[in-house]
Amino acid sequence: MKIQPDRIDTLAIQAHGPGWLVAGGQRHETSVIIASSGTLRPWGCARWADLTEQHFATLLEEVPEVVIFGSGTRLRFVAPALLRPLIERGIGVETMDTMAAARTYNILAGEGRRVVAALLLENDASAG
Repeated sequence: MKIQPDRIDTLAIQAHGPGWLVAGGQRHETSVIIASSGTLRPWGCARWADLTEQHFATLLEEVPEVVIFGSGTRLRFVAPALLRPLIERGIGVETMDTMAAARTYNILAGEGRRVVAALLLENDASAG
């Protein structure tokens, strides 16, 4: 049984690996925000330890129904206070490692959901 469409009519992540991903036909090696609306932009945070409430507040610009947070090469949860801007607006937030977040984003975007993925891409020197 086939459960995924033949093609996704929205911005998709075509490939990924530790510290990099390909989306919109371009390779990215720094943290990005990718939205099913078609937005793809730098996220401006190189290390998990440097995340702030403002990093998550910028995700509101996309008016998502759900945010997928990719926490880097391993699963790490941020303090709930950092997610306050999203929680106060009733936006669902799921945390997973960045590679799982990339796959989950593609599935939700392919279903037509208003999803934003905030993907932390750390290189070995910046991982915290």
